[in-house]
Order: sequence, then C-alpha cells, then structure tokens
Amino acid sequence: MICTILVIVEHKEARIKKVSEEILGYCSLLSAERGCCVKALVYGDKVESSVFEQIGSRGVKDIIFIKDKQLARHHPYLMVPVITGVIKRIQPQLVLFGNTPRGIDLAPRVAQRFYGYMASDVVGFEIENDRVSFCRYVYGQRVFETVNVRKYPVFATVRPNTISWANVPLEKPEVKCYTSEQHDLGTYVVKEVVTKTIKEIGLNEAEIVVAGGRGIKKAEDFSMLEDLARVLKGAVGASRGAVDAGLRPYSAQIGQTGQTISPRLYIACGISGAMQHTAGISAAQVIVAINSDPGAPIFKTADYCIVGDLYQIVPLLTREFCNRLNTI
Repeated sequence: MICTILVIVEHKEARIKKVSEEILGYCSLLSAERGCCVKALVYGDKVESSVFEQIGSRGVKDIIFIKDKQLARHHPYLMVPVITGVIKRIQPQLVLFGNTPRGIDLAPRVAQRFYGYMASDVVGFEIENDRVSFCRYVYGQRVFETVNVRKYPVFATVRPNTISWANVPLEKPEVKCYTSEQHDLGTYVVKEVVTKTIKEIGLNEAEIVVAGGRGIKKAEDFSMLEDLARVLKGAVGASRGAVDAGLRPYSAQIGQTGQTISPRLYIACGISGAMQHTAGISAAQVIVAINSDPGAPIFKTADYCIVGDLYQIVPLLTREFCNRLNTI
C-alpha cells in the first residue's frame, strides 16, 4: 500500500519548476483521497524561503532540505547518494521526478540503487489500494500504455504539463534541514558553468508561446516570431515540420514527439495543425492560428483564426502589441 510519496523538487532563482508544482499539487489531491503522506525533497546551497512557501501553497507541508553548497550545480555523483539516503530514511513507496534533463539523469540512477521499477515520461498516474498505475505513450506515441506496479519503491518521471491540480489546501511549510556528508566527486568536477547573457523563457514555463511551422520559409525568418515573443514576454517554439526542415532545433519542437505545453496564449504561425502537434497544445487556454490556407486543420482547434500571409500579419501584431503594451 502507498503510504508515503516523495517528490524531488527542482527550483531555480527562488522559484520551483512548473512541473514540480504540478506533481506536488496532484499528489496533494491524492493524499486527501487516499490518506497517504506527501513529502518534498529540496537540495542546494542558498534556498530562498519563497521556495518552501510555494511548496506549501501546493498543499505539501513536509519538506526535507539538504543543504550543501556543492549541490547548487547539477552533479549526479553527488546528488544520487543524497537522494538515496533520504529514501532509506523515510521509506517512501513512490518517488517522483519531473521529466526534465535533471530528472531524466537522476531517476534511473536512484532507481538502480533499490532495484526498483522505473516508469519514464508518464503522463498520468493513480493510486489504487496496493498498486500504482502509470499511463504513458508507447510505439512512437501512437497509443497509451497503462502499467500496474505492486513492488516498492517505484520511481517515475512525470512529463510537464500533463497532470492537473486545483483547489489544494494552503499548508504552512515544516522544513527539516540536514547537512550532506557526501563529497565524493566521482569521475569529473564541474569547474565552471557558462550561462547565456540573454535569459530565455523555457517552453514548459512560458505563459505565452509563439510557434512557427512549414509556413516559415527559412530559419532567419523566425526572427519575426522572436520579435513578437519578446514584446509579449513569451517563448518561441516550432512544429515538427519546421524542426525536420532544419529551421529550428529539436529543443523547440512542440507536440507528441516534442514538448507538451500549457500556456495562457498560444499563437501558431504557418502551422497546419497535424494531430501530432495539436496533442502537444491541447492544454493551452487560448489558441490563435495564422495560416494562408482557410482549410488548415489548425483552425478546428483554434479559438481565433486569421486567414492570411503570416509575413504580413506577424509584424502587424508585433507593432500593435508593442503600441498597446507601451501605453499601459
């Protein structure tokens, strides 16, 4: 029976990652229904109190904080023993990571320490009596697979923007702070981290996303979309067609074989709207589609449809938003 759930929380610049918010909120709802206990694990050097408050606002009050300046940067040879030690201490039956580069790196390493079952990139899970059921895509994401597990502990990475939560009770955080004693640097040492001078909003975190498809003629033309996204303080994505054509890197791909997003506003420019793409934007609150083909499938999904040349419409939208937002 699932008695304890441990959520490995990712945070950056005094905020927890959106996928961690989703997992915490969803597990809080499960705990109310199933009577299980949810604990959050946070590690790092200088963690702001706002991180703990955000966890409490997602319905989870039991927080384990591992303080170590060497954990400020991602280093699996340091982090895996720390997470393993916490699991041995509190004995959770279910351990959840976000399906992020960090979670993908850590989860299987930790699971191997316990010879536990590992479910990757799950899009949903349920707890029923003595089992946990995971739902995920298989066969090139053409069908769903449901896996039932009864052997614990079980580990999983959760795809961002796929599980929902709402109306969770606000909890006052109760933080238990521990100091890490693990200092084995393994086979390499991180001496320097080079960051971009211009901060970009990740697609998974963005409230507004502007994306381009095969209607974009060349890679340089994505600068139009970047200008619009900059005015709206959003992120730039792409369809699989644009990525396959070499117009944008795979990291920008939206859809079943790319990223699943849930922005407040999604603007699709020159995207036909294949099923593979629309599956990745189904959680968007408002969808605006710009396409020269009035019969494009994207118009069946969009809330607002603009039939016309994106090379004319996108610059007009950019100027109009710029004027209006500057007057507010």
